[in-house]
Amino acid sequence: MTAPPKILLVNPTMTSRRSARFPLSLLSLAGSLESARSCRVIDGNIDRDYLATIRRTLAGEHYDAVGLTVMGGPQVRSAISASTLIRAASPTTPIVWGGYFPTLFTDAALNAAYVDYAVRGPGEAIMGELLAAISSGRADALESIGGLSWKRQGAIVHNKDRKFADSRAAAPLPYDLLGDPRAYLAKTFLGRRTAAHQASIGCRFRCTFCGVAAMFRGATGLPPAARLERDLTWLKDELNADSIQFFDHNFFERETDMVPLLEVLAKIQLPWWCYARADALLNLSAESWALVRKSKLRMAYIGAESPNDAMLKSIRKGTNSDQTLAAAALCRRQGVIPELSFMVAPPQDTEEETERTFEFIREVKKVNPDSEIIVYIYTPLPAASLPANSRASASAAVLRDLTGAPIRFPATPEEWTEKRWVDYACHADAPWLTEPLRRRIQDFVTVLGCRFPTVQDVRSPSWTKSTLRALASWRYRFRRYGRPWELALTRRLIRLADPRATGI
Repeated sequence: MTAPPKILLVNPTMTSRRSARFPLSLLSLAGSLESARSCRVIDGNIDRDYLATIRRTLAGEHYDAVGLTVMGGPQVRSAISASTLIRAASPTTPIVWGGYFPTLFTDAALNAAYVDYAVRGPGEAIMGELLAAISSGRADALESIGGLSWKRQGAIVHNKDRKFADSRAAAPLPYDLLGDPRAYLAKTFLGRRTAAHQASIGCRFRCTFCGVAAMFRGATGLPPAARLERDLTWLKDELNADSIQFFDHNFFERETDMVPLLEVLAKIQLPWWCYARADALLNLSAESWALVRKSKLRMAYIGAESPNDAMLKSIRKGTNSDQTLAAAALCRRQGVIPELSFMVAPPQDTEEETERTFEFIREVKKVNPDSEIIVYIYTPLPAASLPANSRASASAAVLRDLTGAPIRFPATPEEWTEKRWVDYACHADAPWLTEPLRRRIQDFVTVLGCRFPTVQDVRSPSWTKSTLRALASWRYRFRRYGRPWELALTRRLIRLADPRATGI
C-alpha cells in the first residue's frame, strides 16, 4: 500500500501567545486529507521559536509539501521569513500558500520565488488534489485543479474558479496535532478557558469590501446539529472549556437553518461570542430569541459600517442605519452586548462622512450604552481582488491618493510588508487620509474608548476604568476630542486592551 503524502502545515506568527487561538483552518485541512497522521502542524503563535522548529523538522524528515496559511497584514512578514527558510533548508520541497492573502492577492503571492502554489478559497479539496498531482509529476494533473494558481516555467497560471462545496471532514478535528490543545484556551470576558470554534463557513452576502465575500462568493456551509453538539461537548468535557468564541463568518444564517444549532447551544449552555448581522437578529422570532438567551450568548459582533444608507447600498451591505439602531436596542432588551464596527474616512466625502459616523456612534450609545464600538478606516479591496460580478462597479471609482494619482497596490509579498500597506490591510490607514483627519479619528477613538472602556478587558481592575470614564466624560459630553493628551497618557499607563487588536 502506498503511504499517503506527508505535509508540513505552518501557521506563521501573527499575534501574541496570550491571544493565540486554535489554527482552525490548518486543523480542518489536516482532517480532510487522506490521513491526518501524515500531517504535522507548527504554530508560530504558540511556538515562539517556530522557525528553528521548522528547520529541525525538515532536517529530520522528508515532506512532500509545506503549506502555510497567510492572512494579510503582519502575518505576511512572518510567512516570508518561514518560506525563505523552508526554501533554503529544503530547496525541492513545494511551498503552498493558502488563506485570505493568496486568495485576494494571488499574483502578488506567486511573484515570490519561495511560493510555488497559491490556493484560492477554501483549501480542503484543493490540497488533496494538489498533493496527488505533485506525486504524479504530471502537468495536466495540475491544470485540472479548480481554485489553484501555480507557475509554469516562471509564468503564473490561474486555473478556473472552483465552485464552493463544504469539503470539511465529518470527523472531529485532529486537535492532537497541536500537542497540548489546552494551551489555546484563553482567559476572556466570556470565561477563564475560552475555546475557539467554527461551525459554519462562508456568507451568502456579497459585501464588496469583505474578504469573506471574495473568498466564498456568496456561498455558505452549515454543520449538522449532531456534529456541533459532538464538537462542543468534546471541548467542554475533554478540554474543560467554559466558553466559546465562534469564528463563523456569519453565525446567524436563515432562521430555519439556525434553530437546530441554537437548540444545541441552549442545551450545552457555554457563554459564547459570534459574528452576526443586524437584519438577521431583527428577523429572529420570539421563540428563537428564547433559545439565544438560554444558550448564554454574551456578545455579537455586527458590521454596522456606516450611517449612510446610500454607501451601504453601494458596497452591497444589505442593511441600513435604522436596522443598526434597532438591533442595538433589541440586543439591550435581550441581554446581548452588540459589538458594532464602523468604517470611517471613505475615499469620497472623506471628512463629512467621518464626522457623520461619529455622530451616529453617539446615537447608538444613547440607544444602548453597553454597545461596544470598533472604528476602522474604510480600506476597500482592490477591484482585481473582487469576484468578477463586482469588479465593474468597483473599477468605476478609481482609488486615488492625496495627490490625485491612482493607487498602485503592491505586486509582491515584500511590498505588502511596508508599514503603509500593513496599515491598509489592517484598516488602520489609507493613502487618501490627510494628517489632520488621521489625528481627528485617533483622538475620537481615544475619547470614546476612555469614556466607555471595553468590557472585554479582563486584566485592568475596575478602578482604572472608572478613572478613564471620569477623565473622558467632559470631552465626550462637549465633543472636545482634539489632542486628548491626558487620556492617551493614562491609557498607556493602564494598558487598556484594544478589541481591534486582541479580539475578546
